[in-house]
Amino acid sequence: MNSRRWAALTATLVLICLASALPAHAALGRIECRSMHSQILGRAVRYCAILPPSYDAAKTRRYPVLYFLHGLGENEEMLVSSGGWNLIEDLWEQHKIGEFLIVTPDADTSFYINSRNGHDRYEDFFIREFLPFIERTYRTRPGRHYRGIGGISMGGYGALHLAFRHPELFASVTASSAALLGNLPNVKFSNPRQSRLLRLLAAFGTPPDPAFWRRNDPITLARTAHLAGLKIYFDCGEQDDYGFEKGAQTLNNVLASRGIPHEFHLYPGGHNWRYFAAHLPAALEFHSRAFGLGPP
Repeated sequence: MNSRRWAALTATLVLICLASALPAHAALGRIECRSMHSQILGRAVRYCAILPPSYDAAKTRRYPVLYFLHGLGENEEMLVSSGGWNLIEDLWEQHKIGEFLIVTPDADTSFYINSRNGHDRYEDFFIREFLPFIERTYRTRPGRHYRGIGGISMGGYGALHLAFRHPELFASVTASSAALLGNLPNVKFSNPRQSRLLRLLAAFGTPPDPAFWRRNDPITLARTAHLAGLKIYFDCGEQDDYGFEKGAQTLNNVLASRGIPHEFHLYPGGHNWRYFAAHLPAALEFHSRAFGLGPP
């Protein structure tokens, strides 16, 4: 063998040895964005499911599931298009969270409740159709101990509302900058500047019905709901653009007065993706611990 061929062979063997010595990266998860037809809503509802790293290889393994709800102006692709997916990948690679599914349905401006006019029964859809569909379609572990719900802004409101209304269904709930207000905003048809706000609050009636608002408010629900066994986490920015930190503090006070264990934080920041991204890992780690997957 001539010297040139020997040098090439030696170089190849060195590269192979180096490659085998490098730490292998964990397989990453993948995303499925699809739709399901809802008989309750009378339309198709899109959703995105983030599947954990071992989902495709471990064909018989079942996983906990986190339902993560988007805010106003967002849709089912919130985590996919915002950079949230990269954060989740990093948490999996660094073993800061265990493996579980994360599913986000499209909810438009529903606030995840049954609307005042009865035309958009989103809560009924979510509980009666969406949860069974997801847990029939994907390999999820059965029972409340392996089901969590969380969200941001309107999605934080929805997560708290659904968890407090149906605590028997969920092991854990998280909310970041949840749309919590002490009182319903005073909006009028006569003020054209408030027309957009009226559209955004249409789920509560047109004009919004204060009594209906109060009945669905997570703060109201927290006063009487049977929340034993539900792990609760929520945070908000101290400079929230909509003043949601006041509602978050009120919710903290209500839960504390009832002796209900929970974790609450006020952090510097406003109502924006920069704030959400900074605190999304803490919410995901909270759910991971609730599922018994760590970290400690």
